[in-house]
Amino acid sequence: MSSVYAGAVQDLIDELGRLPGVGPKSAQRIAFHLLKTEKPDALRLADSIVQVKERVAFCERCFNVAEGPRCGICEDPRRDDGVLCVVEEPRDVVAVEKTDQFKGRYHVLQGAISPIDGIGPEQLKVRELIMRVGSEEITEVILCTNPNIEGETTAMYLSKQLQPLGLRITRIASGLPVGGDLEYADEMTLGRALEGRRDVGGPPPES
Repeated sequence: MSSVYAGAVQDLIDELGRLPGVGPKSAQRIAFHLLKTEKPDALRLADSIVQVKERVAFCERCFNVAEGPRCGICEDPRRDDGVLCVVEEPRDVVAVEKTDQFKGRYHVLQGAISPIDGIGPEQLKVRELIMRVGSEEITEVILCTNPNIEGETTAMYLSKQLQPLGLRITRIASGLPVGGDLEYADEMTLGRALEGRRDVGGPPPES
């Protein structure tokens, strides 16, 4: 069945519909909103998309978003090199930073283990994490993956991989709702979860 919309309009609807969380009806609404928008505003949006694709990549050290070889956090000499917070996505770095409770470094996995989606450790930045722990002076790794099935599976896998390296391994504490995502947690809840993290492997902390 052919589309009732002109080719360019349908192409825009189709592309918008490929975005996560955007269904056919939402894609159609956004497309017609853009059609009604003043041309300079629409071009500014288009230019922002082009700029982010041309200028932004992933940090060579932690895989957070960066406009250079390394992100601002990795370049900051004031951060604690001994503590590494492992998160799933760059947006989770923002969520943790908003708590103002963590002053260490980050490692972004670029996802979580999800067999149903065909995502295993080899699709994530797990090998890079192991290499980083072995080469840097890291004494504690905080497993700050999402409190859902995929996040818990990822945390358990990482704990087993990291235990032979002889460092403290902790998991963020309860306080976050099971099945939720870090980016939707408020600062107080996530801050308390960080403060109450628990050991899941490695030697006990020094007294």
